[in-house]
Amino acid sequence: MTRLLSSFAALLLLVGGFGLSDAKAQAMNDTTNVVEVAVAADGFDTLVTALQATGLDETLQGEGPFTILAPTDEAFAALGDELNRLLEEDNLDELADILSYHVIPAEAFAEDVVGMTEAPTVLGPNVGISVNDGTVTLSGANSAQVVQTDIDASNGVIHVIDSVLLPPEEN
Repeated sequence: MTRLLSSFAALLLLVGGFGLSDAKAQAMNDTTNVVEVAVAADGFDTLVTALQATGLDETLQGEGPFTILAPTDEAFAALGDELNRLLEEDNLDELADILSYHVIPAEAFAEDVVGMTEAPTVLGPNVGISVNDGTVTLSGANSAQVVQTDIDASNGVIHVIDSVLLPPEEN
């Protein structure tokens, strides 16, 4: 367990600073909600657009607490034409489901996640969590690696991921 925590601490040092300086992040965390933090940070334009298109931005500006597993713009770009399809008016419910799979209805900092094998999501199905050699991988129908942790906000925390997680297929 000590080795696991040490590996995770090393990961935190390697991936710190995605889009926000420490001073800026600290100043924002007491008064800025998770959506406002995403708007202010570099690399989340597509996430913010998707949240606004589905109306989930309003929910995530609420009291919380929320843990957001935030895909980068590059992660959304990897969806290719599928992203454009999801952003169409007729497909916003499907997009809302995908985004809801990226929200844990609790505040889960990196130190909390290390000991977990799964976490509930707002959508319902749990997201799988594994840690191997300091790399945190999340899984659903596909997987994503956590590339930055613990971006604090007034109503929760954001962890940056390198892929858009898709919910597992219903049985």
